[in-house]
Amino acid sequence: MSVPLAQIPTPHDTTAMTLVEQLVQWARRRIEERVFRPGMRMPSIRKLALDKGVSRFTVVEAYERLVAQGYLESRRGSGFYVRERLSGVALVETRAPSIATPEPAALDVVWLLRNMLHTGARSERSPGLGYLPMRWLDGDLITNALRTLGRQSGAQMLGIGTPQGFLPLRQQLQTRLEELEIGASPDQIVMVSGVTQAIDLISRIYVKPGDAVIVGDPAWFQMFGRFVSQGARLVGMPYTPDGPDLDALEALVETWRPKMLVINSVLQNPTGTSLTAAQAFRILRLAEAYDFIVVEDDIYGDLCPPSYPGTRLASLDQLKRVIYLGSFSKTLAPNLRVGFIACAPDVARAVSDQKMLVGMTSPELNERVLYKILTEGHYRRHVERLRVRLDSVREKSVRMLEKTGLKLFLTPAAGMFLWADTGVDAGALAAAGHEAGFLLTPGSLFSPQQSPTTWMRFNIANCGDPELATFLSRYLDGVARRAS
Repeated sequence: MSVPLAQIPTPHDTTAMTLVEQLVQWARRRIEERVFRPGMRMPSIRKLALDKGVSRFTVVEAYERLVAQGYLESRRGSGFYVRERLSGVALVETRAPSIATPEPAALDVVWLLRNMLHTGARSERSPGLGYLPMRWLDGDLITNALRTLGRQSGAQMLGIGTPQGFLPLRQQLQTRLEELEIGASPDQIVMVSGVTQAIDLISRIYVKPGDAVIVGDPAWFQMFGRFVSQGARLVGMPYTPDGPDLDALEALVETWRPKMLVINSVLQNPTGTSLTAAQAFRILRLAEAYDFIVVEDDIYGDLCPPSYPGTRLASLDQLKRVIYLGSFSKTLAPNLRVGFIACAPDVARAVSDQKMLVGMTSPELNERVLYKILTEGHYRRHVERLRVRLDSVREKSVRMLEKTGLKLFLTPAAGMFLWADTGVDAGALAAAGHEAGFLLTPGSLFSPQQSPTTWMRFNIANCGDPELATFLSRYLDGVARRAS
């Protein structure tokens, strides 16, 4: 697989560096950031020399240094390729039910995470970003809550907090869950630092080496590494435009006898699908018949209008077998890091104990800030504005992507993600996008198999830059011309 070569910017602060050193720095940085991924073919010596305006000798010398430093390998008659480095994260590749055992594969989610942190402030050029633009969020909600807390006695901030989290906030969450027809007392709610920590705690408690965990294929990629670090075998559940393929799920649970299933029931990331009541009932019947836990991640639930036709598993199960996860990072601020777990009483005690072992308590200041925001009545209006704003850009983003030649998995009526088939290698497209200044998210990151794919996730809130359509059209046209 060849690395596409766009106009390559010269590294900053290179006045004292030779051309060879500049080329080495440029390549190393892109390899370390996973723009150039293991196995990719580097630009040819002739092409890179022409693009950078240097001699072929300079390119050869730079490539040879990168080989000596362990970044590249030379293949006679073929060129230079990015070398697999030992710092990658080893995961387990999932296979279809007919395969006897999973086999190891390479996964490096650091590529996207690192670039998310680097480019989050430029969300208009980050259609692969998993968050709403900062300009859409309401910083005053947070600053006003902080001012209110600042007028109170500082003594209340000096304690260590409680393992389950700030009690008034858990009581407020009980009320919110009742609106979703989920019954949970405050003792059944544990505050955590986002869904990421929730997955970490759950995996530590329930997943043992050799256990099978069913995840979506595609699904939220960050949880893959957490489960595999516990020794789990990841098993991918395919999706259709109507939601998870439940016939495939039944075959998977018969084969693997999983410990748990992790699923977005509403506005699944990245497909945008939501469960119907019939689908939810069937999943719960399978969970009971094969005795596995269902972890329901509802992080996008607040972006779903009350009238939206989606069913939450916890509303049917009432937390007997379902562990329900929620968070406010998508709607308030990514760095607020306040989420929660709602579950059966014995599970809540186990989670609280594990939370103490891992990090004592979660920051109560953040929880008090969230409590103020929820109880002062502004949060609901803020969320409604977000929904309206997403609705205002959805059709425009859909038209833009389809006009460039992409085929959408479906067009959801809510949420912020579109899952699109680019028709080309999405990893190569993402690398070219990075060179052009766009953060794109290749679909391989969302699959436990990590196989090359043509699929890609787009955040409709971050597709407004007119240069994005130009870049996609030019790239896809270029691939088509080379193929003809």
